[in-house]
Amino acid sequence: MAAAPAFADAPKAAYWRVEATYTMTHPHAVGSGYFLTERRVSTDWLSPEGKSWSGLRNLGARPATKKDEAAWRADGSPTTWAYRTEGMKIRLSTRPGKGFIGEAKDRPNGFRLGEKYVTYQQLQALPTEAEALRKQLTAEVNTWIDEAAEEAKTTAPKATKNDWLVNLDRYVAQRAVELLYANPVPDKVRAAAYQVLKTTKGVSDLGRSKDPLGRSGHKLALPVPSGKGSELKQQLLVDTTAMTLLAEYTDFGKGGKKMLGSRVATFKAGWTNDKPAAPGVS
Repeated sequence: MAAAPAFADAPKAAYWRVEATYTMTHPHAVGSGYFLTERRVSTDWLSPEGKSWSGLRNLGARPATKKDEAAWRADGSPTTWAYRTEGMKIRLSTRPGKGFIGEAKDRPNGFRLGEKYVTYQQLQALPTEAEALRKQLTAEVNTWIDEAAEEAKTTAPKATKNDWLVNLDRYVAQRAVELLYANPVPDKVRAAAYQVLKTTKGVSDLGRSKDPLGRSGHKLALPVPSGKGSELKQQLLVDTTAMTLLAEYTDFGKGGKKMLGSRVATFKAGWTNDKPAAPGVS
């Protein structure tokens, strides 16, 4: 096995842990016409040997705004709701669900990096210079595009490679974002990933901001995907001291008109000696 480079970060604990809390605003009004947000938390533990565990818990639903809360109280403060959308029945409750934790046994040992799995040592060997990292990420995205276009010949004959290439910059930016939290890469690699992200064509600088947890960071907007149908707008908040992703804001729309839904995700990533366990209620 090749030795890790001099800048590599040795494991600081037993697991790299990523906690993501998602707050989704449902696009359909309930009751007398108020809207709800639903919160879910997921956790992933990764050992340096590449074993992984995943946890999940639904944290319940609640009125989205003070105005919605007033309408909810006027309706008698119900604790459950149900509505149909696109043939599915959506059921919501104010009560948190049961937590789940399980070892991921249906995937290879290793760390997911784009479309492949790599070892901890391979993570440590990623480029620490922004342009070298951009070159590697772009090459990996192009390989994925080639494979997707080839597969589409049987599933979507009218699709062309350009359907993916038109969003190349966005895909590269997304790969850079993953390096800011998903895996325990060296600090210098994380810093290079941020440089790749903020200098990728189509990425907009939105200045300083705070996330729902009150943490400060620098806000960037990803390029809007090209294509017909629904529109996807995403903004990211990055801690530029630790070079880690703090939050992601996602809005779904159609035709530039009515919002189909929105989601905010907050992230906490770092080393821990805590053993894998179902997420708690918060």
